[in-house]
Formats: sequence, structure tokens, C-alpha cells
Amino acid sequence: MSDDRNCKKKPRRRKGRETNNHTVEDKKVFWSYIAKKVDHFKKIKEKQYEDKASVTLHSYNPSLKIEGCRAVKSSSRTMERLKPLRSASSAVKVKSCSNSSIQDHIPEHHPEVVLTVEVYHNVKNWIKTQEFLVLGRQSLTELRDKIYCSTDHAMRKDPSGYFLIEDTFYNDLRYPSALDYSEPILDWFTNSTHDALQKWESILGGANMQKKKKLGVVDGLKGSQLPHYRTIDMHKTKFRDLKFRLGAGYLYCHQGDCRHTIVIRDMQLLHLEDVQNSAVYPILLFQLKLHVRKCNVCRIYRATKVTVDDKYAPENPCYFCEQCYYLLHYEGNGSLHYQDFKVYDYHHDQPR
Repeated sequence: MSDDRNCKKKPRRRKGRETNNHTVEDKKVFWSYIAKKVDHFKKIKEKQYEDKASVTLHSYNPSLKIEGCRAVKSSSRTMERLKPLRSASSAVKVKSCSNSSIQDHIPEHHPEVVLTVEVYHNVKNWIKTQEFLVLGRQSLTELRDKIYCSTDHAMRKDPSGYFLIEDTFYNDLRYPSALDYSEPILDWFTNSTHDALQKWESILGGANMQKKKKLGVVDGLKGSQLPHYRTIDMHKTKFRDLKFRLGAGYLYCHQGDCRHTIVIRDMQLLHLEDVQNSAVYPILLFQLKLHVRKCNVCRIYRATKVTVDDKYAPENPCYFCEQCYYLLHYEGNGSLHYQDFKVYDYHHDQPR
């Protein structure tokens, strides 16, 4: 019996040894597999770092140019292209004046009036794009120079423009090339009195105007009477000289026919807790969030060009940064690869 038991036990010992051997072998295979995977991922990570380093070198090299074409015109333009989207497209609610650190401090004298001026979009005229604080002693041109509109960048810069506030055109004639935009309007009032009267009546009251006209009175004016407009130079007019109504909509026109509604929303005396450095006014209180697209090719930099019907572009329309646009469309000698497409400058999307 003892011999039989020993015989039975021996196979069990062999089986246990075989199982242990298999377990050790399985562990070796498993850890070998893990080591190979780690090496594989390590190589991928190293390759990613190399690619990232090459992109960084490529993007931050201000001297990089394509022969025969001005892919990068200057280091300043390169840095502008590298500006992150966060700073360009974030909504701005200014709490302090950063300009005060770089401008001369000019103490403000009391009493002084502060006005809140709102500027609205030229197409979607119900959307406020900017809001400023201006001092009563400041000229209208100081506000005009702070107003941002993409039309100024998309078109050739025209220094002409005017504010229409109540019955006065305030024309910007600081530069010799500036035009008096109000002149053809006033000529039309003079030479086309009948048409001007009909237009004026439709502006004032529409259908209700006809009922009032039968009585011979239109909001205190006789039905045949037109307003008497006048013109004043914008740079000679200060806000404290204006006659206006708080909350009323007035007109700012520039670049020929780009029109914005402006509203003087509030007016108060300058308080001791307000910014006392007059050099930083007009102060930007609000800037509409602008949606800026990235390049559809590199997906790193801001787009500066948009192409339409571009056969080699990945999308239609396709947005390019300046570098990718020239790399795809220009030869080394500066000539175009192909010309059967349309290209436009891109600044930002319309507000939503």
C-alpha cells in the first residue's frame, strides 16, 4: 500500500513542477511583451518630441523665407502670426488701464465729465461691439481712432468719415486726402427737396406720418419742413460741446458706406475712484469676442488667408496661415503653381 501511495504521489509532484515551469515561462513572455511595448511607445514619444521641436524651430525662425516670395516679411509679422488665439478671441472687460504704465501720467482736473459710448456692429446692428469711457474735454477724433472695424483692414485705408449727431455732421478732415462725406448728402437735400421730404417723412413716422401730415404738423414741425443740417470739423469738436440725448442712436460712417450705430449711454462727473490719468482715455470697457479660425493645414497658427474653389486645398473654403499658403501655392522662384482659385485676406468671422 505504501508503494502504491508513493507511486501516486510522484506524478503529482512532477505535475506541480511542470506547472511552476510554465508559470515562470509565461511571466517571462509577458514581461518581454511589455518591454517591447514600452520600447515601442518610447520611440513614438521621442518621434513626437522631435516633430514638436522641428515645428517650434520652424515657427520661431523669423529669418525663414521662401526664395522669390515674401512668405514671412518681417520678424514682427512672424510674431503677430504666432499670437495665441486665446488673447485674440477672448471677450475683454477691462478692469484696469494697462496703458497707464507706458504713457505719461497726466492728472485729471476736476470737475470733469465722463461719458459712456457704445459702438454697434455695421451689419448686425443689434450687436454691441465696443464700449468706451471718454472725457468731456476729449475730441471726437480721439474716440474715432479707437473704434475697431474689420472694414478698415479689408479695404484700403480711407481717412474720411463722420459722426451724425442730431442735426450736425462732424467730418474727419485731418488729412489732405480725406473727403467730405456729408457734401453729397447736403447737395441731395438742396437739389431734391421733394424726394428728401418723402424720405424724411418715412424716417420719422412711416404710415402714421400721413395722418399727422393732414393736420399740417409733424412732431412739432410743419409737414413741408426739413431739418437744417450743418457741418463741423470732427477734430475741433469736444464731447462737452455736443448736443445729444442719452440713449439715442447716432451714426458713425467710414470707408464710404460702412455705418455703425453709436449710443451715448451714460454721463456723470469724474469720481475720485475713477481713473485719474487722462492719458489713458478713451478707456475700452468692452470688446466683443471675435471668433478667429486656425489654419486648416497646420492647425497651429491663426488663419490670414481664405481660398475659394482651390483644387489642392483640403476644404472649400479653406483657411491658411501665411506660411502654409505660400508653401502650397508658390514655386521657389515666386511664381504661382496654379491660378484657378480665389484668395482673400482673412481677419475674423462675423459675430454670432
